[in-house]
Amino acid sequence: MSAEDLEKYETDAELALYREYRDVVGLFTHVVETERRFYLANEVDVKVRSGDGETWFEVTLTDAWVWDVYRPARFVKKARVITFKDVNVEELAKSDLDVKGLTDRD
Repeated sequence: MSAEDLEKYETDAELALYREYRDVVGLFTHVVETERRFYLANEVDVKVRSGDGETWFEVTLTDAWVWDVYRPARFVKKARVITFKDVNVEELAKSDLDVKGLTDRD
């Protein structure tokens, strides 16, 4: 496989992932961003933990979708994420779920 073939494969995979996101975003109520991943979820619970001078976040997601181009199954019934970095949780407003201009099929 040439470098050009690999680049085309990665571009196609990223485009397919974006299209999947566009198709499923309306099914979820929250967006969760961590240092490593982006998630859509219907239930989110964030707990701040500390011990031995360290502080971390324990994030529990229920009924979630994971933005990961290399993951074969992106829908997850329940996931637990542990991170020492920032966690951003946003509740999607109904107007955010109407992805105007992005719903046109190519």
